[in-house]
Amino acid sequence: MCLPQLAIWIKIESTHPAEAIPMTDDSDPDKLKGPGGLTLRQIHEQVQKSVERDREEQASHNAIAPQRSRWQRWVRYVWGRSGRR
Repeated sequence: MCLPQLAIWIKIESTHPAEAIPMTDDSDPDKLKGPGGLTLRQIHEQVQKSVERDREEQASHNAIAPQRSRWQRWVRYVWGRSGRR
């Protein structure tokens, strides 16, 4: 038994057409504004700086933490972090 195929039409309209930004293929990241009024290039640079800071912090944290013994790893595996297993 086959179900009949129904055509579905969806019409999408902008709720604020005056504020709409036309999308073009030649979008310049220095001209397009994102949230907070920053250009897309500025947002990209901020994200790259944040990622670099996170990597440095993670690397320094891993360097400071002492290496666990096989016994400590096994105990963590068996009992987990909560200790309720």
